[in-house]
Amino acid sequence: MFTKSTVNSLESDLFRDLPAFAPELFLCVGIVVMLLHRLLPRSRAHLSGVAFVVMGLGFIAAFLNAGATQGWFKDSLSYFNSLGMPNLNVRETVFGRMIVLDHLTNFTRMVLFGFGLLVTWLTLLTGIPDAEDSADFYTLLLGGLLGMSLMASANHLLMVFIAIEMASLPSYALAGFLKGRRQSSEAALKYVVYGGGASGVMLYGISLISGRFGTGYLPQICEALRMQLVAGGGFYSPENVTIILALVLIFVGLAFKLSAVPFHFWCPDVFEGAAAEVGAYLSVASKAAAMVLTGRLLLLLTGADVDITPSPAMARTFGPAIAFFAAITATFGNLAAYAQTNLKRLLAYSTIAHAGYMMMGLAPMTSGGLSAVLFYLVSYVFMNLGAFAIVALLRNKTGSEDLSSFRGLVYRSPLLVILLAVFLLSLLGLPPLVGFAAKWEIFSVLFNAGNTYAATSPRLSYTLYTLLAIGGLNTVVSAFYYLKVLKVMVLDKPIEEMEGRPAEPIRMSPSAMVYSLLLGAMIFVCFLAWDRLGAASKQGTTDFHGVIPGAPAGATPIQSGGGSGGAQPKGAAAPKEQPKGGGGGAPKGQPKGQPKGDAQPKEK
Repeated sequence: MFTKSTVNSLESDLFRDLPAFAPELFLCVGIVVMLLHRLLPRSRAHLSGVAFVVMGLGFIAAFLNAGATQGWFKDSLSYFNSLGMPNLNVRETVFGRMIVLDHLTNFTRMVLFGFGLLVTWLTLLTGIPDAEDSADFYTLLLGGLLGMSLMASANHLLMVFIAIEMASLPSYALAGFLKGRRQSSEAALKYVVYGGGASGVMLYGISLISGRFGTGYLPQICEALRMQLVAGGGFYSPENVTIILALVLIFVGLAFKLSAVPFHFWCPDVFEGAAAEVGAYLSVASKAAAMVLTGRLLLLLTGADVDITPSPAMARTFGPAIAFFAAITATFGNLAAYAQTNLKRLLAYSTIAHAGYMMMGLAPMTSGGLSAVLFYLVSYVFMNLGAFAIVALLRNKTGSEDLSSFRGLVYRSPLLVILLAVFLLSLLGLPPLVGFAAKWEIFSVLFNAGNTYAATSPRLSYTLYTLLAIGGLNTVVSAFYYLKVLKVMVLDKPIEEMEGRPAEPIRMSPSAMVYSLLLGAMIFVCFLAWDRLGAASKQGTTDFHGVIPGAPAGATPIQSGGGSGGAQPKGAAAPKEQPKGGGGGAPKGQPKGQPKGDAQPKEK
């Protein structure tokens, strides 16, 4: 029964938490405004301006939140930062510790909202959607971004699942937004069926692991897994079968969002059937949120959320598996892309390959690896969005997205061919383009981690060196299909010339050229700002903290060595050796004792 003091406490907590949630609140307001707009009679205004303003305000709020946590604002501005919220602690959580606000969250927010602004601008240039459907389209776009932002900040398995569904459901509708096209409807249907199956599998894994440990908080579950690894006969001992199955099912759901092999089968069909603008949105925003969520989970597994030395045992346990899937994802994506003749389908397989490159950065399970992934994501925004934007603009002029329709395009629109070459060569990883810097960051992390693990874990070290070699070979292989596109556009004769007709030039609007040139310029600017962008991505993980372990606010964080003050998760096996005076007891409200079937260490 709620007492007056309880209600007052909840009310005060809500008003304290809302300013920190300001970026997402702007999205919610925009969604409500657009839905109400649909109720108005004869409402035919194009709502791209509303979406642009909402995402712009969200980006500003995310920037202010980042400044609040990183101390950018001094003197008179320090009191008014983050929309009036006091300086945040890096361990700050909101809404019952379901969401964590740290540097990783703020970095991802800024990437997602900035990307949302660029996608909205692109839709204005290409005319998808029209005024009649704009309210529906931008409602779905904002709803998807809301879910992806929550994915990056989730601190509880329930919030993880809700956020993934909030990001997925609008994506299903966006994939089939081209009404009247059978290919678009087929793409949406495939996406829904595969996505529903992946969500069900992931939900089953969440129920298993939360039931096993009696909690859904990610830091607490990951701490219990570390204790389990220390206590019993290893992580793969028979008593841990349930835990292994649960983790496999959860990572299946995340692999689907990443389009990692063998859960990639939806990606090429969906990208080919959906509009190029939607393909750009799915290829960048969805993967960014899923990659950050996966990276957060892996860092929590190593113990980076508590003030202890990250556990190399967890890297030895999970690192080789991540390296294996990263290698086959990059290899399959690059090999399959070579045979494609549709540009959107080619870019879909390219997206799969780049997901493999980003997964390589997660294989060492270090904060340096995650910071390299953040660097890659920022670079990927401009590279991939630029490529999809050129495809969308050419589609509007030629009515086709097939590579054969762009034969000799250099004679009809040389500037567009030059810009597309910049984006594709950056995806390939050639200097002085930002794609080179992104791959350098990933490969250097693999090399340095291999040196670090050489003394303590030779097998993991050899695995990372092998993964580095596979990444380099895949970069060489990818050159064939990127250069094939440029060869068709530059060296082949135009179709009109082969038919004895003069090739008509393709004229773009000034706004479209400004947009394309801006994205192209950012490829070089980001390369020149390599050091600053690298420092910003490192800041996103240097002070990484998951909020410890789902205990009541103010509880003492769990210290290394099993000292007092931390609540041991239900079902977790304690380490074999406990220091004197350790134990500390469970917090009030925790069930006493261990459930049946839990592994208990034998007394020596």
